[in-house]
Amino acid sequence: MKKTIITIVIIIAALGVIGYVLNNNKKKNKEKTDIVAEKNAAVSVKVTPVKTEVVSLDFVANGNFAPTQELTFSAEKSGKVISVLAKEGDYVRVGQTLLTMRGDIINVNAQQAQAVYNNAKSDYARYENAFKTGGVTKQQLDQAKLALTNAQSNLTQANINVGDTKVKAPINGFINKKYIEPGSILTGMPATALFDIVNTAKLKLTVTVNENQVASLKLHDNINVTASVYPDKTFPGKITFIAAKADASLNFPVEIEIANNINNDLKAGMYGTANFASKQQKQSLTVVPRNAFVGSVSSNEIFVAENGVAKLKKVVAGRILGDQVEILSGLSDGEKVITTGQINLQDGNTVEIIK
Repeated sequence: MKKTIITIVIIIAALGVIGYVLNNNKKKNKEKTDIVAEKNAAVSVKVTPVKTEVVSLDFVANGNFAPTQELTFSAEKSGKVISVLAKEGDYVRVGQTLLTMRGDIINVNAQQAQAVYNNAKSDYARYENAFKTGGVTKQQLDQAKLALTNAQSNLTQANINVGDTKVKAPINGFINKKYIEPGSILTGMPATALFDIVNTAKLKLTVTVNENQVASLKLHDNINVTASVYPDKTFPGKITFIAAKADASLNFPVEIEIANNINNDLKAGMYGTANFASKQQKQSLTVVPRNAFVGSVSSNEIFVAENGVAKLKKVVAGRILGDQVEILSGLSDGEKVITTGQINLQDGNTVEIIK
């Protein structure tokens, strides 16, 4: 009886092991089948033939307008604001009084400094006359002269303090932000912000261009600039800066200065476009759409559809011409480059071309 029970247990265990092995093999076979099916599944793509055509070498670059001059104007002296003479949106000129501070104590000090100076000046004149007749010594005359010099320095400082009670604009421009009101207490440390002043008589547009484009640019080149909000207006500009080193994306910053029109239509922060005209107006080039590249143009990788199969090719890209890119090598006319669906592709995948 005992042997029979042991035999039954062994048989049941063996059947369990066999069932486990069969089930595991079934899962592995299904995974392999799924992988094969995935590899054989056609990825839907769109293609465009490579072609040589005559294209314009003109190009554009975009950026935002920025003021050539702007600052946050801060208080140099401590005191209480009595009146504010400029508001947000006002245009102010250099030297224009923007606010006045309480100055009664400062004015009293200036009057005292003036009186001391006048007295020292009279004393020095008397000592100078007396010295000529031997009435005073040279040392006494020198002391009178020193007193006059000190009094003059104190008077100059007192007058500066009086002038500081009238805070004046350091640059021309518009009051973009006002931080104080009558009654505000100004401090010198840390300095109290008074106004943001922005000068938009001239603006700058900073754009980036690639290495092929930057080679044709020179300082002081005239560039026509447009603003997205004024599509029918053109603003003349001039290149004032070309970076000597590329940025992290291997592009070169270029700065263009633009003189605003009489109505100051351009505002800092607006979106602008620089239109660069090439000296070679047109040229016959092999081109492909910019969206044919895997990732970005700098990857220099493009999928080509050949007999229903995606093949990854290494190319050498040239100039970026709007939505097209010059191909220097790696592709031939008539080859079909894949322009959509690359994110789902690997080299050798089957593809289905969407008409």
